[in-house]
Amino acid sequence: MGGYSFQAENVQICVIMVGLPARGKSLIAQKIVRYLTWLSIRAKCFNVGNYRRLETAHPTAEFFDVNNSEGERLRKMAAESAIRDMFRWFDHEQGVVGILDATNTTKSRRNWILELCRKRNVEPMFIESWCDDEDLIMQNIMDVKTTSPDYIGQDPERAALDFRNRIRNYEKVYETISERDLTYVKLINVGSQVIINRIQSYLESRIVYYLMNLHIKPRCIWLSRHGESAFNLTGKIGGDSDLSARGREYARQLPQLVKMSVGDRPLTVWTSTLKRTQQTAKYLPYRQLTWKALDELDAGQCDGLTYEEIESRYPDDFAARDENKYEYRYPGGESYRDVVVRLEPIIMELERQENIMIVTHQAVLRCIYAYFMNVSQDQSPWMEVPLHTLIKLEPKAYGTEVIRIKADIPAVSTYREKGQSAKIKK
Repeated sequence: MGGYSFQAENVQICVIMVGLPARGKSLIAQKIVRYLTWLSIRAKCFNVGNYRRLETAHPTAEFFDVNNSEGERLRKMAAESAIRDMFRWFDHEQGVVGILDATNTTKSRRNWILELCRKRNVEPMFIESWCDDEDLIMQNIMDVKTTSPDYIGQDPERAALDFRNRIRNYEKVYETISERDLTYVKLINVGSQVIINRIQSYLESRIVYYLMNLHIKPRCIWLSRHGESAFNLTGKIGGDSDLSARGREYARQLPQLVKMSVGDRPLTVWTSTLKRTQQTAKYLPYRQLTWKALDELDAGQCDGLTYEEIESRYPDDFAARDENKYEYRYPGGESYRDVVVRLEPIIMELERQENIMIVTHQAVLRCIYAYFMNVSQDQSPWMEVPLHTLIKLEPKAYGTEVIRIKADIPAVSTYREKGQSAKIKK
């Protein structure tokens, strides 16, 4: 993966979202930011609605009427503030991809942004989400009316009605992108058709590749570590050990735990190639796939050692790993950054699928969880992911909801805080 040198190439891209309300633009924008940040590319979303809410927190649909000159003035002012902050971020924080999240439904509005970008030598790239699938639109309206800051504390049905009227006001002036000289991606009905025009750089092509794998249909992802293993009991890292007695009990109880959370939805289970994950998934009555990419972080020369043994044999390495755990690579092994690189195809496939359960390992789960929850690289290797716990992730327009379901089966804690020697906690 040669994805970490964009700053050196001096590439700066402004991704300009385009589309009517309830077309999944904010979700797409947030997902692009998460994906690029996860790959160590500096990306940030500038949501014009957040700037507009500073002046007008709970507007009615009339505020968005093309004939409302005061509403138009305030919306233009919000867009100016967002763009100004984005350029400041490019200049002072080495930003690489800034995303302007707004409707930008008219050619005149898009041309105005285009000129501002060109003056600053920022590459403009448009992403239009065009949708006439009524089921998808209704699902998004339901989502927005319950999660949008515009409708906090309001009657849900009244909010939905007002939001539909807001959409109608935008429909009056909406002009789809058709200019052949622009760099754009048009997602029709969330990826059932994708139109790509004048993609000019490697980074733009990466964004396109990601977008082609996206859907925004409602779905959930369930994550679990393998059950407690024989190595967990002795504090050893890595290896390919069998489950302990308590780990086998977790495997037996897991189908009931999963059924309670999944219900009747179809589900596919992914495991690593290592015995402890396959033994954990053994009783799950779903289609199962094995992925080498889901294998635990390779500890190299330290494989099969306890943290105490590593500290005593390789004190410099032990200290270096604490200093920068994300970048630290075990001698002959891997770093968290290496794991992220090999997990990228997993993330792409996860974005293509609907309901998936992943049974894998602590470091791998930290990297996957960090992607969905936008956890920073300095924090993600230190997250606690306990044994015998099912984690349900539900991606939404304004973030990912998390539910943790703990099985009533004791297990050792394999968590070691920064700066501490690992003592196994029974």
